[in-house]
Amino acid sequence: MDIYKKRSYWNILLATLGLLILIITLIYSNFLAQKLKQREEANSKIFVQAIKEVIKGKTDLDKDIGIYQEIVSNNKLRVIFEDEKGELSGENWSGKKNDDVAFLEKQKDIFLASEKEPLIGTGYIAKIYYFNTKLVDYINYYPYIQLLLVGSFVLLGYFFLTASKRSEQNRVWAGMAKETAHQLGTPISAIIAWIEHLKLTEIDEEQSGIISELRNDVYRLELVADRFSKIGSAPVLKTINIFEEIEKCKKYMEKRASRKVTFDYPGINDKNLQVKINQHLFDWVIENLIRNSLDAMDGKGVLSAKIYVEGAFINIDLSDTGKGIPSSKHNTIFEPGFTTKKRGWGLGLSLAKRIIENYHNGKIFVKTSKLDEGTTFTIRLPKA
Repeated sequence: MDIYKKRSYWNILLATLGLLILIITLIYSNFLAQKLKQREEANSKIFVQAIKEVIKGKTDLDKDIGIYQEIVSNNKLRVIFEDEKGELSGENWSGKKNDDVAFLEKQKDIFLASEKEPLIGTGYIAKIYYFNTKLVDYINYYPYIQLLLVGSFVLLGYFFLTASKRSEQNRVWAGMAKETAHQLGTPISAIIAWIEHLKLTEIDEEQSGIISELRNDVYRLELVADRFSKIGSAPVLKTINIFEEIEKCKKYMEKRASRKVTFDYPGINDKNLQVKINQHLFDWVIENLIRNSLDAMDGKGVLSAKIYVEGAFINIDLSDTGKGIPSSKHNTIFEPGFTTKKRGWGLGLSLAKRIIENYHNGKIFVKTSKLDEGTTFTIRLPKA
């Protein structure tokens, strides 16, 4: 669990540093944007002053709009000219907007609504409405665009790093599982040979029973090794009755549980819900959840199960009356290495999650949990 505390601290530190860098970048970019905007506004003032000087001193050019257009073209400010008859014409508007009367009327209304005063011309030009260049619009949008780009980059980076890490974890766990299965193979074979040798010796009825139980336990070891060997490989899924499979797991674990533990599981009773599973791997998940529940209850309490249909899925709720899990740990418990036990590697729930989600296209999650009251895990599988 210390691993996850340290990792949590590092995640918080990195997130804080990333946020700090983003804030500094946005503040500086906004500072530059404001400087550019101020420069554009200064250019607008120069333009206005230039037009005023033309109006005041160039009375012989009253009917010549060319001088206005030359100033406008050089300054790139967007303007609307209004003649004595009230007809509008534009300059420096994109596309065909310079001659779009409806568009120009709308822009004129926006100008007047901003409480600016149009420049009063003489002769042919009656009024001049002036607007900022497109650069000011671009500057206004710049911080938002930068935020979007930087945010997208951070999210994509996080996504690819997480995917890469998950892929690496999958390879590590699959390799470890296969190596474990390989290492188990030799001693299991040797134990089987010794059991067969004992069968050939003179033994009484009690010893025969012991040898039979030994063979059952060795079969169980073979099953465990087979489960490990299947991790990382594409499992073979078969259509089975989920009630029968849950009942089989319950019978196996019931014999190995304390007599103070009550199993409240649904019987078969001709109930039939079909799912596609790999029986060895699925049984491993169920047994692991039951084993965790037994540990959480300290050898006494009630284990219950409920199977029901929800849309296109079959849900299996496995509940106990144990210690419960804090809500902050509902997702963390499925991480490799997380454990609250003094002994254990913290791999059981992690492998259970991989088996259900990667191999069976299902989901496994903590449905409910209250401290000192119990926990309910839900496994959701597609109907066959």
